[in-house]
Amino acid sequence: MTKKIIVTGCNGQLGRAINKIYQDSTEYECVNTDVGELDITNVDAVDQFVAANRPYAIINCAAHTNVNGCETDVDNAYRINAIGPRNLSIAASRHHARLVHISTDYVFDGQASSPYTEFDTPNPKAVYGKTKLAGENFVRAFADEYFIIRTAWLYGDGKNFVRTMLGLADSHEKVTVVGDQFGSPTSADELAKMIAYLLPTDNFGLFHGTCEGTTNWADFTREIYRLTGKSTVVETVTTAQYDRNVTGVVAPRPAYSVLENYMLKLTTDYMFADWKEAIAEYIKGLSF
Repeated sequence: MTKKIIVTGCNGQLGRAINKIYQDSTEYECVNTDVGELDITNVDAVDQFVAANRPYAIINCAAHTNVNGCETDVDNAYRINAIGPRNLSIAASRHHARLVHISTDYVFDGQASSPYTEFDTPNPKAVYGKTKLAGENFVRAFADEYFIIRTAWLYGDGKNFVRTMLGLADSHEKVTVVGDQFGSPTSADELAKMIAYLLPTDNFGLFHGTCEGTTNWADFTREIYRLTGKSTVVETVTTAQYDRNVTGVVAPRPAYSVLENYMLKLTTDYMFADWKEAIAEYIKGLSF
């Protein structure tokens, strides 16, 4: 009998990558849900869904990820990013399932000058980061067997920074991109591989999960254009310069949000691909 894995937020970039990694599996079967099938903010609905499916695991990819939107849609951000994980954790414990919960670099303030490890103290500045940290804390409080995985700068099958910049290259000779925010672009496929590696183990706890290496958004864009043969010029601007041209509420962005996969390296021999290798592999699969 196959082991069922409930995947929330199945239509997002990571949800699709997880489905791809398990599509030929004879051991695991994905039970896909998104907002139309399951309201994770409703504790009774979550319990009934988990009880009916009796999963081996729940992978929570659902989130309110509109960082600027969270600043004004605060209640909904807490419902989805905090109460949702709480409800999934309660149901996972009650029905003896392990939980994989995806979190973010935004739990840190971005003031560091060296990569953040799992042992560094979170200090979120944006509502998005505050709600995601609350979600982490609920998972710790209510789930018996869990993996919390913080990732960053994710791209995959869906709307993302890479596709946006390629779209702009088709209509612009020059683009302006911030150069004072540093992180590690991470492929959803690479993150899905890490999840598949950890899931059958009892190596529970908090992990960082990003591709190796560091860059900024402007240099990331240059690499995207180099790999795709685009001649569009990338003009580097500061975050302050860029924000002046943005309408509406702008959430504070961490200037430095490089995550060190320290727990992975301490407890396993698993390694992510370098970000340059991962983006090259991703672009090979694009049609543009």
